[in-house]
Amino acid sequence: MNEKNNTYLEKKCIAKSYEKLLALKNQSIIEFISEYVELCNPDSVFVRTDAKEDIDYIRAKTLEMGEEIALNKKGHTIHFDSMKDQARDKDNTKFLITPEMKFGAHINTMERMAGLKEINGLLKDMMVGRQMYVMFMCLGPVNSDFSIYAIQITDSAYVSHSEDILYRPAYEAFKAKAANIQFFKYVHSAGKLENNVSKNVDKRRVYIDLAAGIVFTTNTQYAGNTVGLKKLSLRLAINKADKEGWLAEHMFLMGVKGPNNRKSYFTGAYPSACGKTSTCMVDGESIVGDDIAYLRKKDGNVYAVNVERGIFGIINDVKQKDDPKIWDVLTSEGEVIFSNVLNVEGVPYWQGDGRAIPEAGVNYSGAWTKGKKDASGKEILHSHNNARYTIPIKTLKNCDEKLEDPQGAKIQGIIYGGRDSDTWVPVFQSFDWDHGVVCIASSLESETTAATLGREGVRKFCLMANLDFLSIPLGKYIQNHLDFTKGLDRVPVIFGANYFLKDENGKYLSGLHDKRVWLKWMELRVHNDVGAITTPIGMIPRYENLKKLFKEVLNIDYTEALYNEQFKIRIPENLEKIERIFEVYETNARDIPEMVFAKLDGQRKRLLALRSKLGDYVIPDQL
Repeated sequence: MNEKNNTYLEKKCIAKSYEKLLALKNQSIIEFISEYVELCNPDSVFVRTDAKEDIDYIRAKTLEMGEEIALNKKGHTIHFDSMKDQARDKDNTKFLITPEMKFGAHINTMERMAGLKEINGLLKDMMVGRQMYVMFMCLGPVNSDFSIYAIQITDSAYVSHSEDILYRPAYEAFKAKAANIQFFKYVHSAGKLENNVSKNVDKRRVYIDLAAGIVFTTNTQYAGNTVGLKKLSLRLAINKADKEGWLAEHMFLMGVKGPNNRKSYFTGAYPSACGKTSTCMVDGESIVGDDIAYLRKKDGNVYAVNVERGIFGIINDVKQKDDPKIWDVLTSEGEVIFSNVLNVEGVPYWQGDGRAIPEAGVNYSGAWTKGKKDASGKEILHSHNNARYTIPIKTLKNCDEKLEDPQGAKIQGIIYGGRDSDTWVPVFQSFDWDHGVVCIASSLESETTAATLGREGVRKFCLMANLDFLSIPLGKYIQNHLDFTKGLDRVPVIFGANYFLKDENGKYLSGLHDKRVWLKWMELRVHNDVGAITTPIGMIPRYENLKKLFKEVLNIDYTEALYNEQFKIRIPENLEKIERIFEVYETNARDIPEMVFAKLDGQRKRLLALRSKLGDYVIPDQL
């Protein structure tokens, strides 16, 4: 870095921030920050260390700048996004690629130099009149084999505050590692603000430059677009994992208790609205993380960590009866950011919270009253459908002791859950790793509801619940999973889960809390404590085992009639599913492993053989 730029950066820094940067003894960090200070031209730069006074400074700034508003409970604040900035922007989230980078049609791409020219043009002088915050963070526990370090540049105190709740501070780790540290990079600006929300949402951009390991986001505040270490990091991490032989997954991580005080750890991948958070938060078990996990091989086993130390969760339908642990955190003193809910004189309200909807208050649309409509005449709900809460996991009473363990948790099982009204049974086990990767994980679908598209039953392919975040070709991603267990002494067991199976009258066959039983059965299976019935799609529970578990866990008398309805093999529907998955992969046949087609064909043949013997629908007793 030349002397002129060095002087410019020093001039912009406040509160000994320049000295903080020099203390890192890493020229590449200073050059990275200097480049975007010069481009974005903030009025000042604040460098946040791990010190409490720096963290408190950020929190105070959120209130001073109006990006958050204090609520009645100590530590609670509320943040609003623009009415047009309430979710991840998939259309404008693009990978910047060079000619040699080969991606399938499922990945949204843009020519790298064109993308950099556009984003640099947008960022030019975008922070004039604002302060830049520089954050040093870590994905996963600090100083661990799993650690990935990161630097976030942003002009939003709200984004900085969110990152501090969600991720581990790592300034001291950067300082200790000096020039030897590698790190992901993020540059964000909320752009021009109007009433403290991003005004030019039409120019919202989320560009991922894989070649430089940097993500750019502009003209947006919504955390899913701006908190770099969340899904934006997942895209960078998948690409990094591909090169290094580990897995970066859209998975929860939880502990499930077994007999004699045994605890077994599971990861689980579920598309949105398929039961992911409700599974890792069930009564009686413990949570390590609800969203993203890194999986590595060590000592002949698979270990995983939660990338985050907090939760950025959907708040709709969180109520005291169904979600007592989350409810307790949301209604007690302590650090919580509410996003896009209704504020009534310092009290937050959200959809499905079990309380009467207030007549008036303030929400993401400004002053709100019942019946208020937007410019198109559509009613504005008191709390947005994608309203959120941000909390530290350690504040949950069921937080697992492995949350900060640098060694991670040893994984016994991996669950893939979809939304499926008529095909998959509620829970089943793969025959082996390859079968699970192909016929469960790589065949995952999520069924739409009437609320989302106007009609039910449209299946959306959602490979391992990670399709939206892939930064490598689809076939390569599957092959990485197939290869992952080579050399392991103990291979995790893959399970499928489906909480949305319905009867002929459209009634759900599983109760809200039945997943507690399915988890207990899976825990017993990974230790071979109970037997199972072999079917064409995998191994299903025996009635006597489930009957016992339902009584022990839920105090419910589980009937054999319900068991037969839940666990009958629906051959026509399973065959139709195979054809849908075949079609998906045949359109990407250039890089899809042959194993995928072989395993799918094997499952099809097993189903056809059973149908020729016993008909279209086969109950467990017939097997």
